[in-house]
Amino acid sequence: MAQDLGPTAEAAAPRASSAAAPAANPHRGRRTRLLLILAAVVAVAGLAYLAFWMLVGSKHVETDNAYVQASSVQVAALVSGPLLQVPIHETQPVKAGQVLAVIDPADYRLAVDRARADLDQAERRVRQYFANDRALAAQTEARTSDIASAEAQLRRAQVEYGRRKGLAGAGAVSGDELTAAETMLTTARAAVAQARANAAAADEQQKAASMLIAGSDVASNPEVAAARTRLAQAELDLARTVIRSPLDGIVTRNTIQVGQRVQPGAALMTVVPIQQAYVDANFKESQLRKVRIGQPVTLTSDLYGSGVKFHGRVAGFSGGTGSAFAVIPAQNATGNWIKVVQRVPVRIALDPKDLAKYPLRVGLSMTADIDIGG
Repeated sequence: MAQDLGPTAEAAAPRASSAAAPAANPHRGRRTRLLLILAAVVAVAGLAYLAFWMLVGSKHVETDNAYVQASSVQVAALVSGPLLQVPIHETQPVKAGQVLAVIDPADYRLAVDRARADLDQAERRVRQYFANDRALAAQTEARTSDIASAEAQLRRAQVEYGRRKGLAGAGAVSGDELTAAETMLTTARAAVAQARANAAAADEQQKAASMLIAGSDVASNPEVAAARTRLAQAELDLARTVIRSPLDGIVTRNTIQVGQRVQPGAALMTVVPIQQAYVDANFKESQLRKVRIGQPVTLTSDLYGSGVKFHGRVAGFSGGTGSAFAVIPAQNATGNWIKVVQRVPVRIALDPKDLAKYPLRVGLSMTADIDIGG
């Protein structure tokens, strides 16, 4: 029996092997088909990405290293004094010209009244200068007339003395008469000298008075102009007791309270003009090769999500990289230098309509996408 079964088992073994081989071939073929499908999908995806890059991706540069900024204004006191009113508070929106704080104006009103009185006094003093000038001019003319009169008296005295001197030789005139005529001549000469001296003094006085009013009237006189300037300064100081907002915005960093005494230059608060906000996007230096001023920018904010799109334009480029203006700049001259890709701030102006519809705040994160295709 064992010998009879041997050939049968040997014959059955090849038949089993031949039956198993066909069963294994379908699995191998399926794997091959799956690999081919996967390769085709990868190839299609690669071609799609290449097409996307050629048509879209290569025409855009994007960064999420972008933040909202605004030209905030720090409001400071220009005069000293205790705060009388503080009608605004933190986070309050304000308009340009709206009162932010009021400093006690009592001392400054007194200064205005004093400066106004000084101006009135200066105008009166200068009018007196003009009156003195006219009086001295008349006095100078009078002294000129005195010279003419004294000279006429001198000529008469000379004639009388000459006549009596001639008659004295013939004995027709006594010595007393000749002496009297000579005395009269000497007196006339002294009178002329005195008249000329008086005229010279009057002329000098008139010149001195004219110097005070030369080239001006009462309104333009230097003394009046100086007094008017002091009055204007006092009025300006009084006006500065009312502190107003220089622009529209949001009040932040308010550090003042009623009764607090402030000094000139002391920071009171900050007004942030959120309606004029812009974005500083820090692009890698390798991304800026084709970026130009005026190119359109699409932005999204973490505050509103990707569903809200902001539109803007490239407004300009910073004068240097962020690290160049750091408080402690990188020392690239050291021996352990490692090259790091630098970022350059790009200023992006936002559409005011978008800002009005979706207000932003300074410091918010943004994602900026610049279209460089054009």
